[in-house]
This record gives sequence, structure tokens and C-alpha cells, in this order.
Amino acid sequence: MTLTQLKYIVAVEQHKSFARAAEQCLVAQPTLSLQIQKLEQELGFELFDRKKNPVVTTKIGAEIIKQAKLTLTETDKLYE
Repeated sequence: MTLTQLKYIVAVEQHKSFARAAEQCLVAQPTLSLQIQKLEQELGFELFDRKKNPVVTTKIGAEIIKQAKLTLTETDKLYE
């Protein structure tokens, strides 16, 4: 799990779109998708329901993203 992956999942949750999230994160959409897939494999479950448009966060995905936001906020404090 990396901070970059956490930033990506927060962006997807915010935009409800992998393409718009990738645009915000300044990466190609396949790169963002691959990193999220790697994180999902590491965790053992899906964070997003990709069958729906806009993208829907799964129940457990919402819990993970909530924690990811806290982690990213605390990380920002370290840099300050």
C-alpha cells in the first residue's frame, strides 16, 4: 500500500470516474486503474463497483477511503 494508491482511491471516490480521477492526479487512466487493482489485490476485496456508471464505492471501500483520507491528512501534517 502506498500513499499514491491512497490518493488515487480518494480521487476516484470524489470524481466517481477513473478518467477524471486520473486527470486530477496527472497520470494516465490505465496507470491509475492498475495501481488501484494492485491495492485491491493486496487488500483482498474490491473498493469500487466498476459495473456502474458513475463508479460506485463498495461498502468496505467507503471504510477504507475514510481511513485513507485521515492518513493523507496526517501525512500532510508531517510535511508541514
